[in-house]
Amino acid sequence: MTQEHQGGNRRWSAARKGVWSRLRFTSLRLRLVVVFGLVALTAAVSASGIAYWLNRESVLTRTQDAVLRDFEQEMQNRAGALPEHPTQDELQRTAGQMANSGQRFTVLLVAEAPDGRTVYGSSGGLNGFSLQDVPDSLREAVTERQKITSNNKYPHRLYWQRIVVGDTPYLVAGTRVIGGGPTGYMLKSLEPEAKDLNSLAWSLGIATGLALIGAALLAHAAATTVLKPVQRLGVAARRLGEGKLDTRLRVSGTDELADLSRTFNKAAEALEKRLADMAARDEASRRFVADMSHELRTPLTAITAVTEVLEEELEFEGGGFDPMIEPAVRLVVSETRRLNDLVENLMEVTRFDAGTARLVLDDVDIADQITACIDARAWLDAVDLVAERGIHARIDPRRLDVILANLIGNALKHGGSPVRVAVREDVADGTDGTEGAEGAGDGGTVVIEVRDHGPGIPEEVLPHVFDRFYKASASRPRSEGSGLGLSIALENAHIHGGEITAANSPEGGAVFTLRLPRDVSARSASERTGDSEDEGAEGDA
Repeated sequence: MTQEHQGGNRRWSAARKGVWSRLRFTSLRLRLVVVFGLVALTAAVSASGIAYWLNRESVLTRTQDAVLRDFEQEMQNRAGALPEHPTQDELQRTAGQMANSGQRFTVLLVAEAPDGRTVYGSSGGLNGFSLQDVPDSLREAVTERQKITSNNKYPHRLYWQRIVVGDTPYLVAGTRVIGGGPTGYMLKSLEPEAKDLNSLAWSLGIATGLALIGAALLAHAAATTVLKPVQRLGVAARRLGEGKLDTRLRVSGTDELADLSRTFNKAAEALEKRLADMAARDEASRRFVADMSHELRTPLTAITAVTEVLEEELEFEGGGFDPMIEPAVRLVVSETRRLNDLVENLMEVTRFDAGTARLVLDDVDIADQITACIDARAWLDAVDLVAERGIHARIDPRRLDVILANLIGNALKHGGSPVRVAVREDVADGTDGTEGAEGAGDGGTVVIEVRDHGPGIPEEVLPHVFDRFYKASASRPRSEGSGLGLSIALENAHIHGGEITAANSPEGGAVFTLRLPRDVSARSASERTGDSEDEGAEGDA
């Protein structure tokens, strides 16, 4: 993949992350708008549906009542004037007269002629309204004779039904002349009413859409009003998380959000005070340790000189020491040396805490540096070194010696000999897949592994091996070391821009892995450049 393609993929990934972050940021706003919209849509659709149904029933009922009333009146006036057995011409003429009423419906009259035939008369002619256009159920209801009761004085009644032929709605009605005579059927088109109802439906739909849009705009405005304090609270919380403890919110109003802002300000103020107190106590503690270590050095120097003389006397045969006193003298010598190491370590720790530790860089051969460290402490017989000469790095030799002395000494003390020290070089493309990318701009990484053949480190102890004064067993609070060696080694690795990790080898024993950039000065320069660019970007923002 080319660099252009890689850059395009990174830009696309960044743009996609930006879109998702904006969606996540406005998710509450979107939910509020959607909820407002759903409520408005439900209310508008319900109101429109009820209004449409009421208007539809009103329009159809009014038209239907007027048509049926006119048809019933025409049947009584005109069809009732026909003889009991009319001719077809009489039926045709009467049907035409009935159709010319105010409602303009189509009429079909059915009667029995004098010769016994069934004759028809339609206002629409022979190809107009026919008996086949009348639903069977309606014909059966019209021709069926009803029982005469006190509530029903006539054997036949007027019946009606709404039908749809094609896409056109119709009203069909039928009845028989009271006292005997022809049977009449009426067909009335309801298309004008259907068009009016369609126009009403469109109007209600448009009103529903406008109501939905208005609800969405109102919800957006309300969400903006409600979420703006929440947004300010989120920004303030992020600033507080970044360490800007003087962040405060402007409080206005007496609602729940104002109470939340007041609570946040009180919490931020309490946190700032608490951290200030803790920082003051921590600073006082560090100053106390530094002052104490400095004050101990003067008397400790004198005591060390005396113990060195006593140690030299012990080396001579017949030094004149009482055999009962000699163990006490040796104890004083060893404890004085231990106290001296502890004071030196404490002073080193205070330098790291105060940020005054500085690197003195030099070009060194890693293999030569490790050999010098082992030789200075007489560990040649206990350490197996696997390192090729020619692996150079620009680091602080003294601090590398401190790291190696602590790691190898710790391995010898807790794991026993032989201790294996291996050195390898990770080039800029990252052969191990972990640190190569980090050191790509610095010419690669140097990896030093220190492995012992002891029982290993318990799993519950692994996360704490670099803690200060950590004891693996609470029942053994006193040990020969100061409890600061591995912590100081880790701080020295960090000041180089490196790292130390601890693990257990599958073959047994503990493995400490030190990773250091080959050129610390180039790394420091790149970090300074990156910091200045970040500051410039922040200022532009």
